[in-house]
Amino acid sequence: MSVKLASRQVGDVTVIDAAGRITLGEGASAFRDAIRDLATKGSKKVLLNLGEVSYIDSSGIGEMVSGFTTITNNGGQLKLEGLSKRVKDLLQITKLYTVFEVYDDEADAIRSFS
Repeated sequence: MSVKLASRQVGDVTVIDAAGRITLGEGASAFRDAIRDLATKGSKKVLLNLGEVSYIDSSGIGEMVSGFTTITNNGGQLKLEGLSKRVKDLLQITKLYTVFEVYDDEADAIRSFS
């Protein structure tokens, strides 16, 4: 199963709920397209809810970094929330835990944008 993405608005924050696997191919490209679409529409506050993501490969990590760069270069912020232990470990191993702002609770993450 590849990734399923659904976006919703919470105030002025766009929350992307991801579920499944973010891997080379369809999963990573769907993820990339969703982030680029938000950047094109001018979204400045983006929260990725990765609570239902079971696996991310190197291609998926690359797309997360690319999305972070795209949103940041457009004057916005991209933050992560709800990481599983596996995804959290992966971010620590790759040292990306220091790049992304990561939250355990959606309400805390949304408050952090203000």
